[in-house]
Amino acid sequence: MKAKKLIQKCKVIDIHGDVDIDIKGITSDSRQVKPGFLFIAVEGICTDGHAYIGKAIEQEATLIVYDKPMIEEYFSKATYVRVENSAVALAQIAAAWYGNPSKHLTLVGVTGTNGKTTVATLLYNMVRAMGHSAGLLSTVANYVNDERYPTTHTTLDPILLNEFLRKMVDAGCEYAFMEVSSHAIHQKRVYGLHFEGGIFTNLTQDHLDYHKNMLEYRNVKKSFFDDLPASSFALSNYDDKNGSVMLQNTKAEQYFYSLKTVVDFKGRIVEKHFDGTYVEFSNKPLVVQFVGVFNVYNLLAVYAGALLLGFDRDEVLRVLTLLKPVAGRFQTIRLPRNITAIVDYAHTPDALTNVLNAIHEVLNKRGQVITVVGCGGNRDKTKRPIMAREAVRLSDCVVFTSDNPRFEDPQEILNDMLNGLTEEEKSAVISILDRREAIKTAYALAKPGDVILIAGKGHEDYQEI
Repeated sequence: MKAKKLIQKCKVIDIHGDVDIDIKGITSDSRQVKPGFLFIAVEGICTDGHAYIGKAIEQEATLIVYDKPMIEEYFSKATYVRVENSAVALAQIAAAWYGNPSKHLTLVGVTGTNGKTTVATLLYNMVRAMGHSAGLLSTVANYVNDERYPTTHTTLDPILLNEFLRKMVDAGCEYAFMEVSSHAIHQKRVYGLHFEGGIFTNLTQDHLDYHKNMLEYRNVKKSFFDDLPASSFALSNYDDKNGSVMLQNTKAEQYFYSLKTVVDFKGRIVEKHFDGTYVEFSNKPLVVQFVGVFNVYNLLAVYAGALLLGFDRDEVLRVLTLLKPVAGRFQTIRLPRNITAIVDYAHTPDALTNVLNAIHEVLNKRGQVITVVGCGGNRDKTKRPIMAREAVRLSDCVVFTSDNPRFEDPQEILNDMLNGLTEEEKSAVISILDRREAIKTAYALAKPGDVILIAGKGHEDYQEI
């Protein structure tokens, strides 16, 4: 593809060299540069791509896109295009390279602190169950129809993201559902994608290691809806205190869902059980295979999203009864001795509270709750004491353990959690660094009728150390 076509939509400040040249590949990673490649220098969190321009030139990149002042000695060795914002240019160039695949799909983005994976995955599962071709980009896995691909990030970088969307188009997919993280929005990874709809689940404390405060975190999420086109829909959780704020400035058609107020899509819970919940959506009764108020919110978002995509209401309700929980999201496991284990991805204070409340609602004092929980290393430290307090407040016994310590000392993470507790609260806590041993201990402590919550890692079967 010609370089001039690739940079056509970029806000170009200056050009040194010929842009009427053929480009053989694109990358923002200097290690992947091959002869004839276009290299985009992007400043990241840990490193700045501008520092690797020299290496890209050594590996025979023919065009460099950058947004910082350059040393002129490089200008004779390749074509240089200075842009206003390299991160934006990366998204635009990636989309152009893969033929703007998002424009050939009905693409729906799901954002919020909790529930993104469940809502996106269930929409994908529903559409597939109704006989349509679809793709999924999520924390758990990426799918092109029924072909599964491993995943590394909640939202891929722009090049991989557009590559996957292209695969979906080439495979004949009509629909695509994806999680949209706050990091991805802030880093312009989804910039320029054509969304037919956006869904907001909720906003609670998370990622304050990255965002300065909750206001910035909220505004980043909100910017996703600000950028939706007028032809799309914006669906928001009316019961979340930020639900209305999210849609304040969107050009998209606005819709809300709620369990408390009569809005566009109203639901209510009738009965709760460990193997499912009896609910009513738009006054239509159904039994779903999900537990907890938070999951009913997720299902209501799926129901509303499917109707906004034009699917038949009765068919949507029928398929909702068939849907099963996403791996590691309130996943119920029946154990010997009449003990129930629940595996959940809850790794924020609000998510942990929601899961524990859901357990108590069903258990109704007929057994004890034992919680195994930890906090991630090199992440928001302020939530550690909060999660510790919530775990102790809503459990009969708590086992603190490791949860992706990364580059931190696992014991220091546990100490941060313990620092949030009073001496009396600490008496209900056992600290075991080895996660496997912590789970074994929880099972040994459990009596018939008890519930063990294994929180934090959900579908993950590994530790980041």
